Amino acid sequence: MDPMSGSTVKAEGFVVAHPYAGSPTQGCPMQKETKPSAPLPPPECPMHKASTPAQVESTAPPTAPASDQAGPTHQDRAYEFVECPMKAANREKFVSDIDIANMMPPPNQQPAPGQPFDLSVNREESQIPRGGTDQNWVYPSEQMFWNAMLRKGWHWKDEDLGQKDMTNIIKIHNQNNDQAWQEILKWEQFHKKECPCGPSLLRFGGKAKEFTPRARFRHWMGYGLPFDRHDWIVDRCGKEVRYVIDYYDGGEINKQNFTILDVRPAFDSLSAVWDRMRVAWWRWTSS
Repeated sequence: MDPMSGSTVKAEGFVVAHPYAGSPTQGCPMQKETKPSAPLPPPECPMHKASTPAQVESTAPPTAPASDQAGPTHQDRAYEFVECPMKAANREKFVSDIDIANMMPPPNQQPAPGQPFDLSVNREESQIPRGGTDQNWVYPSEQMFWNAMLRKGWHWKDEDLGQKDMTNIIKIHNQNNDQAWQEILKWEQFHKKECPCGPSLLRFGGKAKEFTPRARFRHWMGYGLPFDRHDWIVDRCGKEVRYVIDYYDGGEINKQNFTILDVRPAFDSLSAVWDRMRVAWWRWTSS
């Protein structure tokens, strides 16, 4: 995917009314006394002086350990980088390298050795509810994304990426995850009665090299393999449900790159099997 080009996300989903649109169901404990998930920036924040706080865009959640249902502990500090990223980045220089809550290092917002240009440390709030809390997931900054790529063995070269490329990569990354959540909400409409409050995302993990049987079958039929795969664990009002998301390169149209998402519940239960059978029948009869 060319990060300099625009990106459009398409999903191999089914068309239904938005499952959780409109007013929240009365009596839903998660909806009582609803508060904004992120407070307004403090007046002393230099980035927000003499300006109106910008609306927050959606972004993509970092990987959470499987044992932590509410997600990584560092998510609790993530709003510091939403409200006032300059002050938060300065504070982080003096915090301990180990988080005593989970014995893990904090998110790396410091420039890497030899980094050729500055990157934003601003972290933006998504619209994806974070399981076990009354907040949404807060997604990685450009600096965190860069450092994560270095940890995975990527090495920067002059011809690889520029500062603007990293900004575009973050936007593409966010669009893909935003669309994935919207597709999950469509599937979850089947279970709106049992979970009127709506689902939340507990955790997720990347499995780019672990192709699903569905992806392999499509490949045998002549289609390309997905360039990425995620498994998202969703909290359906106390019940954990796994969704599988395959990300396909949809090519380029009018100088815009397209990502095709194949989002569906994993075959972990009879309920998931029944949901997929119903959708398969609808697609067959409506084609």
